Amino acid sequence: MSSRIATNVDLFNPVALGDLQLANRVAMAPLTRMRSGASGVPGDLVVEHYRQRAGVGLIITEGTYPNHESQAFVGQPGIVTDEQVEGWRRVAAAVHGRGGRIVMQVMHGGRATHPDINGGRRVVAPSALAIDGDTHTEKGKQAYPVPYALTTEEVRATLADIVAASRRAVEAGLDGVEIHGANGYLLHEFLSPASNQRTDEYGGSPENRARFAVEVVTAVAEAIGAGRVGLRISPEHNIQGAFETDRDDVLATYGSLLDQLKPLGLAYLSVLHREPAGDLVQELRRRFGGPLIANSGFGTVTTRDEAVALIEASHADAVAVGRAVIANPDLVERWKGEHPENEPKAHLFYASGAEGYTDYPFLEAG
Repeated sequence: MSSRIATNVDLFNPVALGDLQLANRVAMAPLTRMRSGASGVPGDLVVEHYRQRAGVGLIITEGTYPNHESQAFVGQPGIVTDEQVEGWRRVAAAVHGRGGRIVMQVMHGGRATHPDINGGRRVVAPSALAIDGDTHTEKGKQAYPVPYALTTEEVRATLADIVAASRRAVEAGLDGVEIHGANGYLLHEFLSPASNQRTDEYGGSPENRARFAVEVVTAVAEAIGAGRVGLRISPEHNIQGAFETDRDDVLATYGSLLDQLKPLGLAYLSVLHREPAGDLVQELRRRFGGPLIANSGFGTVTTRDEAVALIEASHADAVAVGRAVIANPDLVERWKGEHPENEPKAHLFYASGAEGYTDYPFLEAG
């Protein structure tokens, strides 16, 4: 547990995460919503969705693909084409117009995709090992394919694509980026010994498995400024075949990652873990040495009481919230005044229209 002394800081106080000045400590977690069509261009509906939620301290966008082969979902937005950049420019302007802050989660899907999702392109990964399971494609559910193992040179080219995407995000007016190193996508695939069986400098030891993530985050920080860059990790999440079942290996791998990133002075580290106040997360926070966004969600819904307690006990600097923000565009106002919450409509999370996306009611005025 953290040895920090509890303070008078609460969830609704402002906080600085690197260069990001937040009005409160509620962050909107990155949420896959699949509303950007075949073009991957955020349109009017996406602009309105993010605009409505600008009252949170920080919006972290849904995972956005940095090159075409990295697209992991039908309807996922990208940051590759000029049209996609312009769509995100409208989103950023709408959020800023309401005084909000927004960063883009840059997400390379790695092997967690299919040619019928990414336009018939390659499916790539650290090693030629398929995820055991099915994914939803434009032609229905299909088994994940055996991916193509990136060569050393292609690993570095992929890094360059992620850096270029991060530059485009900032050029589009977003306040920064969050590099997605979690949930079984490409960077996490390199970190996990179950999905990374490489024998070059990017595989084998914990230090080698951490190398790609270190290089990506370092290069993005150099390109757009470390104070605008966050990293999301999910140690021991054990999803999509990125298994991490040996605590000693987890500590060695993520400890190496964070020891190397600590000197950069990144904006924040976001950790998805079922025990955000537990020994592992707090040790990784210490190794990182900067602000922590805690996220206990995925399997469980993050409640107001949990979020308040995490901040008041100094276990985190901000809390990422998912489903409650989906259902309550004015969540901070509701939580601050302890008002009732709307219930999320889970069957509409991955639909294609406004229903269950931009039609949740706000608190009645007056």
